[in-house]
Amino acid sequence: MANTAQARKRARQNDVQRERNMAQRSEYRTAVKKVRKAILAGDKSAAQAALNLSMSTMDSIADKKIVHKNKAARQKSRLSAQIKAMA
Repeated sequence: MANTAQARKRARQNDVQRERNMAQRSEYRTAVKKVRKAILAGDKSAAQAALNLSMSTMDSIADKKIVHKNKAARQKSRLSAQIKAMA
């Protein structure tokens, strides 16, 4: 338990930040799932559109260091490769 006012404030800030990070990580995962769902449906144009929308979300969350930038880059690369292979 935090004893000083400074430590209590820091604990409050940590709780708020953790909740914000969890919400944004969930948003990231949802964006990836939307693209995967479009790929599984077999609609290449819809999958490409979903990927284009998801890329900005993935980049912004990676920029905030909620998800590592290399993980975001890897997932974007793999999703785009799957879309290209849909021919």
